[in-house]
Amino acid sequence: MNKAAAVIVAAGRGVRAGGTEPKQWQNLRGKPVLARTLAAFQSHPDIHQIVLVLHSDDVGRANPFLDANTIAVTGGSDRAASVKNGLAAVTDAPLVLIHDVARPLVTHTLISQVIRALGQQTGAAPALAVTDALWTGSAGQVTGTMDRAGLFRAQTPQGFDLESIIAAHAAHPGGAADDVEVARTYGLDVAIVPGDEDNLKITHAEDFVRADQILRGRDGH
Repeated sequence: MNKAAAVIVAAGRGVRAGGTEPKQWQNLRGKPVLARTLAAFQSHPDIHQIVLVLHSDDVGRANPFLDANTIAVTGGSDRAASVKNGLAAVTDAPLVLIHDVARPLVTHTLISQVIRALGQQTGAAPALAVTDALWTGSAGQVTGTMDRAGLFRAQTPQGFDLESIIAAHAAHPGGAADDVEVARTYGLDVAIVPGDEDNLKITHAEDFVRADQILRGRDGH
């Protein structure tokens, strides 16, 4: 198995989640969201380095959650700049997984699936097929329907050959939705691996409730 690094993007302010501080520092079943996300990668046997990308105000705050294989770097003016800073700090790993800190329920199984797919591809990312009916709408009214065939809900971690994704970010003009878009704009192929419904992204206050319920289930409660 090739060695892989992980870049955890945690420089945002997360205002939509509510609370008095950014969502990555809010409590999720006794631990900050950031700590739970880090632990999933720190405990994975194929992750040999972790780069935690933080807002400049938070660098010192993260120290209790770092280990021998985890370093913290300062993010940039937007997510793309933060990812670039994280990629630049990766050493001695040909593969990299880029993950949003706001997905703290990521499992070893999902991480392993992405790494395994990178044995054959320059890029791989988890996604879930869209199964709901899709509508268009305007002014509170349904205006039409859309075909859901071939549509997926993207997740992270999104994995890449390190040199290839660094080159892709260097060439990209900005404004991409995620790193898969950056990679595909550069011409890289990205394989889809099965996503995980529990790998939710904490965006709103109610997401903390669902995440807590999932963790309770994992703990046998």
